[in-house]
Amino acid sequence: MASLTPTEQVQDGVDRIHREVAGDLLTRLRGKEPAFFEQAVVELLLAMGYGGTLGSGSATQLTNDGGIDGVIDQDYLGLSRVYIQAKRYAEGNSVGRPDLQGFVGALHGRADSGVFITTSAFSSAAVDYARSTPTRIILIDGQRLAELMIRFGVGVQVRETYKVVEIDEDFFA
Repeated sequence: MASLTPTEQVQDGVDRIHREVAGDLLTRLRGKEPAFFEQAVVELLLAMGYGGTLGSGSATQLTNDGGIDGVIDQDYLGLSRVYIQAKRYAEGNSVGRPDLQGFVGALHGRADSGVFITTSAFSSAAVDYARSTPTRIILIDGQRLAELMIRFGVGVQVRETYKVVEIDEDFFA
């Protein structure tokens, strides 16, 4: 096995830190109230650029939300919307096909697509259903959720920044 360069060692260390933080994020999200989790996923999607420059997003009311946990307006008037379902499940308790069918039913007459986010995983039947339904459903499992939160800075903060330099070949040309 070849020795790692210093840059590869730093990247390996950052990757290990991210894996640890990802696990901590999921543990904390699972330990919070459903309303907190729903608001966190709305904040993540806004941080990812959904909602546009003038759009907005919010978690829906906890009761009678009709299977919709959040809505993001893609434009100022709310003509284009992203509908969200958020399931805060324990590790090992996967989201099944009936959950996705319920979400698709809640979208009927409102939208032809939505985002389903969970702190756990999706069963193979749920994944197959999402692929086969005419309603476009984007699935984000716990692992991907934590990766996105780290990438877009939701629920995390930068502790340290390192600068890695190399020779500027254009300077010496």
